[in-house]
Amino acid sequence: MVRRILPRPTGQPVRRRSRFRLILASAAASAALVAGSVIPAGPLLPAPQQAQAADDGGKKVLNVAVNQSIDSLSPFLAQTLTATSVLRLTNEYLTNYDAKDGHTVPGFATAWKPSADKLTWTFTIRGDSKWSDGVQATAEDAAWTFNKMMTDPNAATANGSFTANFKKVTAPDPATLVIELKKPQATMTALDVPIVPKHIWEKVGDFSTFNNDKTFPVVGNGPFIITDFKVDQYIKLKPNKSFWRGAPKFDELDFTYYKDQDAAVAALQKGEVSFVPNLTPAQAAALKNAGNIKVNDAPGRRFYALATNPGARAKNGEKMGDGNPALLDPAVRKALFESVDVDTIIDKVFQGHAEKGEGYIPPRFPSYFWKPAAGQRIAYDPAKAAQTLDQAGYKKNSGGTRLGKDGKPLNFRILCHANDPNDKAVSKYLQEWWSKLGIGLKVDCLDSVSDPWLAGEYDLAFDGWSVNPDPDYVLSIHTCAALPATPKVSGATDNFICDKQFDELYAKQTAEYDPAKRADLVKQMESRLYDTGYMNVMAYPNAVEAYRTDQIKSITTMPEAAGNIWGQDGYWSWWSAVPADDTAADSGSSSSSTGVVIGIGVVVVVLAAAGVFVAMRRRSTAEDRE
Repeated sequence: MVRRILPRPTGQPVRRRSRFRLILASAAASAALVAGSVIPAGPLLPAPQQAQAADDGGKKVLNVAVNQSIDSLSPFLAQTLTATSVLRLTNEYLTNYDAKDGHTVPGFATAWKPSADKLTWTFTIRGDSKWSDGVQATAEDAAWTFNKMMTDPNAATANGSFTANFKKVTAPDPATLVIELKKPQATMTALDVPIVPKHIWEKVGDFSTFNNDKTFPVVGNGPFIITDFKVDQYIKLKPNKSFWRGAPKFDELDFTYYKDQDAAVAALQKGEVSFVPNLTPAQAAALKNAGNIKVNDAPGRRFYALATNPGARAKNGEKMGDGNPALLDPAVRKALFESVDVDTIIDKVFQGHAEKGEGYIPPRFPSYFWKPAAGQRIAYDPAKAAQTLDQAGYKKNSGGTRLGKDGKPLNFRILCHANDPNDKAVSKYLQEWWSKLGIGLKVDCLDSVSDPWLAGEYDLAFDGWSVNPDPDYVLSIHTCAALPATPKVSGATDNFICDKQFDELYAKQTAEYDPAKRADLVKQMESRLYDTGYMNVMAYPNAVEAYRTDQIKSITTMPEAAGNIWGQDGYWSWWSAVPADDTAADSGSSSSSTGVVIGIGVVVVVLAAAGVFVAMRRRSTAEDRE
């Protein structure tokens, strides 16, 4: 599930919304499970001329530039894409998604079987998985993880929707996990919950504040191990030599933070980083013919949307924030969206590197992709937008200013990510289009939108999530159950939406095992979400990214056909990466030959406030939520 950074109230842990998966190649990689495509790196320059991956004492370091902070390293709190992607590398889930086409494949569990009534699921836990401190990983660790989420609301902050329907979880023996359900649950083979070591986490006191970022190395059982972390500076990981699928090829994996995306692109050109995601069209064009650099442009799994404050409130009914009450009127929301020229946004902002927005689920997932019917669609029609407002009682004064029903000028605020060029560019268009309606728009571009967003202190906001092959999570964040319990705590909600009809459909799709029937229910949910007018999906951005071919020989894309490297539903890309100078891979002794190899060992996420590269501009954190 890909999420954007969740806004959070001051004093609360930052939450994550977008998750990407990274994986390093290992000798034990199974072609049957990982059949992603290989992106050829092309010919290499002679060694003296090659830009080398960051080297520390002779180690092969894979350096990935990121432009999003890590909200938490606790699997129970993390919600930003970067944080959840790191956790994908360090902690196994029960199941994984195949790199070729996204179907379910074994993870921590090797097999699973439901009872006849689908209310009891038995998972067989693999016997060849160990925690990085040498302790055997067993079904008891999985049972403890799920039970903690079921009994401690703070431990359910990030992924509680997956366990809300669990009745009982037990581990009758080290190789057997039994989950009893209250009612059928269609997501049982897509539980995106990192399993944690019981012997480590049972010592934690307050799960609402423990971010798992003070003691290193962090114990895990995935392909990488976190060795160090500095907030907004770096996170370092090294290969887990005992990982059951095989250890990654690189000696170190670094995620380096660049607040300025142009600086990240400049670093790529100079060979200081190996990979840069989220390129702007101008940056992609400038890098297309650069030496030893390959640009990958593939359909993405994210949507890019406008969200309106629906009257933020908590489960206890208390109102939150200061959203403009005019946006509670469906006519106002409709008029605003009727004044958004999506074609211009696709052509001028994304310059063709995106598909026109329709429903909530991107077309990359055809089973769930939905389009509004002709009579349902809110089309670009400025004249009709003005008429909509006039008929609803929002008249212009003699000066051309649109007035609210309280007689005051109709002005709105929109939350914008300061490091996202797309947000800034679209904001300018919105100001122009809405000014013709007589409506003012103040653009609040912030380094972190978390605080005002989680507090409900906004009118509109740029929103976006990465969607998993199973869409349950990104649907759950719009249910009433996702609202915060009180205004003083944070919840899993994306935009404070709470709609009875949507909730009823959500409950039905969760319990529907028939794929076709479930897909139809999901599409009904998308239709309902569209009709409420709280979300307007404008685009499905491509995954536009670049890497150095003189540092990365091959790396796995997901899916196999026209797939992305960054933000995958698994750990395939970084786990499979092969260094450009890896001779073992050429001889056929490498763990995996699928994908592009950069060279991995210790994984380090480094945040560096570097200089500005003015020749190009890349989109910052538009995928802060998963």
